[in-house]
Amino acid sequence: MTTITPFLWFDDNAEQAIERYLRVFDDAELVEENRLHDGKLFIATIRLQGTTLTLMNGGPDHKLTDAFSLSVSVETQDEVDKISDALIDGGGEQGPCGWLVDAFGLSWQIVPTLLMRLLSDPDREKAGRAQAAMMQMKRLDLQALQDAFDGR
Repeated sequence: MTTITPFLWFDDNAEQAIERYLRVFDDAELVEENRLHDGKLFIATIRLQGTTLTLMNGGPDHKLTDAFSLSVSVETQDEVDKISDALIDGGGEQGPCGWLVDAFGLSWQIVPTLLMRLLSDPDREKAGRAQAAMMQMKRLDLQALQDAFDGR
């Protein structure tokens, strides 16, 4: 069976990132970890909410960028806040439109399912108001998105 797994290159903090991700996400698990080349190379596979990722300490030659991000679908404002806070804790940064960079340099999108419903609504005027509101936000605010959609 053919599979596709994102492979993430970290400088030297993949282990710490894994520890964080395993705490942040329900049903997260460490699938496998290895130390190669006399323990100098750390590589591990984890599963977060059913998505398998491989992380490696590969040195400073290749940096993580926002050209690649992990998108997390959430239902509630509490989930938006809890996951965002946990990922940016210790040096991350909240970005625009629900994007953030975690303390390890990995980009994430924390996306409420409500947003996708609002943006895909057939009433393009309402959807446009929701989109305009989103574009002004850093962390997404579900109530403010709904209010914009409703014209309030």
